Amino acid sequence: MSQPSSVHSRSAKRQLSWLEGIRILAAVSILLYHAQLLFTGYAYAPEPTGLGSNLAAIATASPLLGHNPLAVAAALPVWFGFQAVDVFILLAGFVLVLSLRRRAYPIQPGEFILSRLLRILWPFWTVAWLSYPVLWLVGVATDSYRPSPWDTFGGATFPLLFDFDGRLLLPTSGPWWFIALIISFALISPLLWHLLVRWGARNLLLASLVITLLYRYGAVYYFGGHVTYATIDTPNDWLPFVPFLAKLSTFVVGMVLAEAYGNRQGLLFWRPRRLVGVGLLIYALGFVAQFYRAGWVVCDLLLPVGLVMVVGVGLRSLGSVPALAAAMAWLGPHTYSYFLLHNFVVDRTINLWVQGSLWRYWVALPLMVVGTLGLALIADAACPFIQRSALQLWRDLDYLLTQNPAPQSATPMPEVGDRVSYQGSQDWIVRKVETLLDDGETYLCQIAAGQQLVWVSAATVRLVEARPSPYPTVETVTSS
Repeated sequence: MSQPSSVHSRSAKRQLSWLEGIRILAAVSILLYHAQLLFTGYAYAPEPTGLGSNLAAIATASPLLGHNPLAVAAALPVWFGFQAVDVFILLAGFVLVLSLRRRAYPIQPGEFILSRLLRILWPFWTVAWLSYPVLWLVGVATDSYRPSPWDTFGGATFPLLFDFDGRLLLPTSGPWWFIALIISFALISPLLWHLLVRWGARNLLLASLVITLLYRYGAVYYFGGHVTYATIDTPNDWLPFVPFLAKLSTFVVGMVLAEAYGNRQGLLFWRPRRLVGVGLLIYALGFVAQFYRAGWVVCDLLLPVGLVMVVGVGLRSLGSVPALAAAMAWLGPHTYSYFLLHNFVVDRTINLWVQGSLWRYWVALPLMVVGTLGLALIADAACPFIQRSALQLWRDLDYLLTQNPAPQSATPMPEVGDRVSYQGSQDWIVRKVETLLDDGETYLCQIAAGQQLVWVSAATVRLVEARPSPYPTVETVTSS
């Protein structure tokens, strides 16, 4: 029985490899965008001065990257790499609905929110805890930037210490403001899913559009804000465009697209030529709108929709090649850690090695792209260990400080290969079980669901189905 399920799972991953491909392109685009800004000293950023004025500003900034026409052509789209942020938001809504549609039972909001938060925070903590010592050592060795103790403490304890504008995170990694935004969407995801089921896709989309457009209008004309990628002076800078209300409809568009996709309907099933044509039109409208203050109300919704429509066509075609589909499916899950790490690589490379040299800049670009991927792979490999170590440390501390520990229940312990329920999801399979000798009868389980692998207390999982296991038997370890 397991073989057909496995084959179906692999087939579904190949079909959605284009989705992972968009994530990969978005992550690389953000890295190249920040590298170009840092190397040119922020020579160009969109301003609400009209299309002609912005094109002239790009023409003035482009020679800083060389006069070779090929170099200028390669750099031109990178000035707008910030648009990938909204693509990530749209894809987050898409993936949310795809994952929830597979569930045959209602979600438990509390468990669902906790699960989503931990999926966001564990990779962040892993990157932060590993990066801060490295940044300090590099700073000492090169007599360059070192995170201050307060910035380090604030980042390492995020989100317990956090300003919504990212004040405690921005000194070490400016793009980390995005983490608070995706946490906001994690908190409201159960409500949005409930409304999608109750109201239907069309009504939810209309309601979200009204809310977002009204809010963005207020952000421009009443709250004194500007979009996050502009560099002009306004009373409250970019803060009015940081809350989730400024991006709500983009997230909901992703949800609606996924709902239609799951029913084999919607624009993703249009013919490629029609999809590209309409996508280019939507993107062009958003592209022009970003250069006008009134256009800020709608541009961040139009741009990601147009990009996903156009880029998705090409990547779905590439996904028909098994090797490329497998590569996209493998790399896609690492894009979150890639995003978390990219600014460290860009900042240290540009400031410590490139240092204004044009030829070094062009040589460094592919090295930064590949090097960040290598660090992301290391971080993702270390994440389960960090998670397990933190959990084990907490349980050891709890055992030492607990007075009159409660006796262990007689509930059957899960075994390797069993299917268990964890935080409302029944998609988890036990991969390993460990006994902590200092706690007598306390067990830790390593459970897996697709790409996700976590260590949890056995008391927090419930046996759903016992299965024959190809994995090793229970492993006993000593906890100091």
